[in-house]
Amino acid sequence: MLSKAAPWLASRNGTGLGVRVLGSADTPALRALAQEDPVANVFILAQLDSTGTAAPTSAGASIFGVFDDGNLLGACWAGANLVPIQLDPALARHVATAAHQTGRRYASIFGSAESVLALYSVFEQLGHPAHEVRSCQPLLAISGSPAIGANPALSVATMDDFDRLLPACAAMFEEEVGYSPFLGGQEFYSRRVAGLIRQGHSLVHIEDGTVVFKAELGAVTRNATQVQGVWMNPGLRGHGRSAGYMAAVVNLSRTFAPVTSLYVNDYNAKARAAYERVGFEQVGTFATVLF
Repeated sequence: MLSKAAPWLASRNGTGLGVRVLGSADTPALRALAQEDPVANVFILAQLDSTGTAAPTSAGASIFGVFDDGNLLGACWAGANLVPIQLDPALARHVATAAHQTGRRYASIFGSAESVLALYSVFEQLGHPAHEVRSCQPLLAISGSPAIGANPALSVATMDDFDRLLPACAAMFEEEVGYSPFLGGQEFYSRRVAGLIRQGHSLVHIEDGTVVFKAELGAVTRNATQVQGVWMNPGLRGHGRSAGYMAAVVNLSRTFAPVTSLYVNDYNAKARAAYERVGFEQVGTFATVLF
């Protein structure tokens, strides 16, 4: 099966450049590769912390690695989404071709912008046009205390909050990507929200039974966290409250790791201004392709 999906390819220098699915023996090499940028690669490092292996998961996700004479040059997570890992854009064609040949459909590609856009260029040529391309998403990070006071109302969610939190999470998702996460049923997305709550990675302020603000720590390692799903109740926007909540997010995330990160659409001027007030600084650029 592997040879059909990802045949060994001719190297640029004739030495054996190729792509294959990683196995458990490749775990140390993958971790070392990802540690070259522990903030940008927090997603895959969190996956490795959770599973302990680079081998395919029971849910069907796998990781393509590009090798030259046995040396891992770059990689790409291939699950519901494609996530490049230190992947030189010049190598993206090999990974994109292998991912295409599996016949699997991917919801998105996200990660470092140059790698994402290089992967998408090949996918588009292979007949996979995007629904939307967000080509410039500043990757922001903060270490240390926030620059402004934190809103003390934000706290770690519990399962008692689930029934109120789930609709807020779904509203954020639909607002961000343009369709409901409940398409095809609620079970998968509900499990995701419940799992984040049980891990202590869901942060929320509920007032009089209404979610005012919420965010999740979507990826967590001992070095960095990545904040996702930031959402302020639409009826309460425009009053300058987001920055105080984000300062609280930073404080709570620091119980897990010293660096808090997130990525934001470049056109979202209000959010970027709030993050700047808190003390976030740009450390890279992401891109997201939505199919």
